[in-house]
Amino acid sequence: MEQQKKDEPVSDMPTVNVVTNAEREKALHTIVAAFAADPLVRWIVPQADTYLTYGVRMFDVFGGAAFAAGAAYEAAGFAGAALWIPPGHEDESADEAFGQILTEIAKPEQLDEVTSVLDEMQSYHPVEPCWYLPLIGVDPCHQGRGLGAALMKYALDKVDAEGLPAYLESSNPANITLYQRHGFEVMGRIQTASSPPVHPMYRAAR
Repeated sequence: MEQQKKDEPVSDMPTVNVVTNAEREKALHTIVAAFAADPLVRWIVPQADTYLTYGVRMFDVFGGAAFAAGAAYEAAGFAGAALWIPPGHEDESADEAFGQILTEIAKPEQLDEVTSVLDEMQSYHPVEPCWYLPLIGVDPCHQGRGLGAALMKYALDKVDAEGLPAYLESSNPANITLYQRHGFEVMGRIQTASSPPVHPMYRAAR
């Protein structure tokens, strides 16, 4: 999932740094701000108070394995953040923990549909070792500065150095072209009766 501008100009490349565990909440708050209008996330949790109350916890469960892996990155003083999970660093308890959060934040009548979307997302995950990008976002007041592109390039340089593929789910169709410019290709389209579309995307090893 992600939330950033579709066409971000890149001029002077912003500084990207690894996020320490002590800075964990700082990065997660950036993600919360970035996803405030994300179609999929706000379909799951449309109430503003619920979203802001659970946002940090929800995103930490979904992508928090990146911090222990040393693959959480921030750009320009936490104006943007990306949480990557390299192969071998998956959190086996994350699915159960995320399911628990869903029971607390999703409308009961919508829970089955939300679970269906998430299960289908999981079905697209590559079986071979790959880098997974669960979350990348730029604080809305800092968009248009090339931060999303800088975060992508920084991580993909590491991915390419290891000769591995990468995978993500685009929860905002407006961002598909950005990922395509970085070598990702659409694998399919996930959508239920009331959900917005989600596009799993794969980038072959280089």
